[in-house]
Amino acid sequence: MTNWWGHFGLREPAFGLTPDTSFFFPALPHQDAHETLLYALSAGEGFLVVDGEVGTGKTLLLRRLLNSLPPRLQAAFVPNPGLDPRGLYAAIAIEFGLPGGGASEVLLHRLERHFIRLAQKDQQPVVLIDEAQALPADTLEAVRLLTNLETEKRKLLQVVLFGQPELMARLSEKCTRQILTRISFHATLRPLARNEVAAYVQHRLRVAGSDRPVFSPWAMVALWRASRGLPRLVNIIAAKSMMLAYGQGAQHVTSSQVIVAAHDTLAARKRSPISLVWMWALHGLTTAMAAVMRVLREARKESDEHH
Repeated sequence: MTNWWGHFGLREPAFGLTPDTSFFFPALPHQDAHETLLYALSAGEGFLVVDGEVGTGKTLLLRRLLNSLPPRLQAAFVPNPGLDPRGLYAAIAIEFGLPGGGASEVLLHRLERHFIRLAQKDQQPVVLIDEAQALPADTLEAVRLLTNLETEKRKLLQVVLFGQPELMARLSEKCTRQILTRISFHATLRPLARNEVAAYVQHRLRVAGSDRPVFSPWAMVALWRASRGLPRLVNIIAAKSMMLAYGQGAQHVTSSQVIVAAHDTLAARKRSPISLVWMWALHGLTTAMAAVMRVLREARKESDEHH
């Protein structure tokens, strides 16, 4: 039995929500951030920050960065920011293969000794923290204390924070302002532009096994409008649209199917009234055009039969 993605000639779903780095799309802001992060980490810069709205692809960028770090950079990944200082130190210690027991002071001393050993072998530890806007204030201070560890010549640890826009507001608060002054690189991931959404969709279809266009040009416009250029929303609406087309036995996704899929997606419905009117106007236009084309085909058929 053919699955819905096989119906479109794909060997796997093209629009999954898990951060699969094989689907990484080098849109300008993401590629620039990736290359600059690699350069800054290789240069020994201390604090690095990447922020962006929900769904802009921060976690996928983080995974891509993890997979492309040079061997001399030893990484610890902290996916759960809701930790107290001792919990953060324990999580980092375990990521570096160290025991996670003991009080905060014991763990901090253990980490310092480990970082010194790495420095002696010309290796650099890096801690990457996802959803960093959710770090409690005392845990942010614990992160700052970690970056105080240094020799006479270099910092013993580098930290990369990935978070939503609220992260920069958090770092501007009085109690965390010392971190703000230490940030050597800051990138903001923006939503994709209209042409980037089209390239993004085609890229994911190609990685999943098909070069043929699945979405009509009007469907692409509707997808960009409905998703606001957010890759996560593009994935959700594109997958639902393809399922609708599959259910109807169609080989291509139309704008009508995208609009129905968007209306079924709560995050896509949270938009301005003007955008919603535009979407339904497009729906009405494409429906009317389809009706006109159907009438013309029938008239042509009758004319051919008459002659």
